[in-house]
Amino acid sequence: MKIHEYQAKELLNKFGVPVPSGQTVDKANEAQNVAAKIGKKVVVKAQIHAGGRGKGGGIKLAETPEESKMRAEEVIGMTLVTHQTGPEGKLVQKVLIEEALEIEKELYLGMVLDRETSSLVIIASEEGGVEIEVVAKEKPEKILKEHIDPKVGLQPFQARKVAFGLNLPKELIRDASKLLMNLYKLFNATDASLAEINPLVITKDGRLLAADAKINFDDNALYRHADIAELRDLSEEEPTEIEASKHNLSYVKLDGNVGCMVNGAGLAMATMDIIQLHGAMPANFLDVGGAASAERVEQAFKILLSDPNVKAVLINIFGGIVRCDRVANGVVEAAKRLDLKVPIVVRLAGTNHEMAGEILENSGLTFKVATNLKDAAVKACEAVGV
Repeated sequence: MKIHEYQAKELLNKFGVPVPSGQTVDKANEAQNVAAKIGKKVVVKAQIHAGGRGKGGGIKLAETPEESKMRAEEVIGMTLVTHQTGPEGKLVQKVLIEEALEIEKELYLGMVLDRETSSLVIIASEEGGVEIEVVAKEKPEKILKEHIDPKVGLQPFQARKVAFGLNLPKELIRDASKLLMNLYKLFNATDASLAEINPLVITKDGRLLAADAKINFDDNALYRHADIAELRDLSEEEPTEIEASKHNLSYVKLDGNVGCMVNGAGLAMATMDIIQLHGAMPANFLDVGGAASAERVEQAFKILLSDPNVKAVLINIFGGIVRCDRVANGVVEAAKRLDLKVPIVVRLAGTNHEMAGEILENSGLTFKVATNLKDAAVKACEAVGV
């Protein structure tokens, strides 16, 4: 789950990570009062779940409280398009009014799970203010990594090691070490999956502040954190993904035209890959899970076909936990109830797949039954004209 910058900063502040003073507003006239309270130049920052806001015109400087109102009027209600929103952009519903910082240096600081080592890793760099992927590609020597042993947690000497590695002024080493320890506490206490401060800035008056922040959380752990679950902003999420979550379906909308209905995340990824290998593009990632019941298959069909870009559906099910004949019956029932108009390619493998093939053939419906995954991909691509 993602949250807004202002929410991330509230959490950082709660755990002792210093942030600039600021407040969110959803009406432009409120911006003037907040700026007056801050008592200095401010920045007006659009709050959406995407990066690149500054380049898209979503971050503006205001010299006076009166100007902050004008800038807020420009940003609130705009459709902000960035490299992360896609061409459709995101509607800005609120802005963060925050003190403008006089920056001496920008740094990068992040914390994420390293799956290769099954441990958290701190990623830091002197090259802040730009995407860390760019730094890693162009200046890999500027990337610092410090793995955290899950048995003992982040140790003070490791925090100091990172602080020294960033070539901070000696008077800020203690502050940086404390900041790192507190960020680690936040990460663990909230079951975060990503904590990123970019940039972490040194101001000209010697402060170390999180000028921007991004925190994501493990959806599977939200039942332990009702307070964090309340931070979810459904207006920032794809409506079909919200609907899928109500039915315990793992769904991510993509830009292609072949809808995918698969059981198992690994098989779903392989299905998407082979569709693209044969010339078409997947319209989604959709994992119906082990229990591909008729009801779940019907809900999956509804979600897939709500996307007008879907011109064909590829069903790829491996019958291990669930028998293929049950899946086939579910597909047939759902197809009849929904009166499907797009071509449906079905590949069922595993337990009772021969019986499943007979069910599909005798259904009276025009399924395109595939013998293997390659055959399924070819048939799906042909169905969309590739």
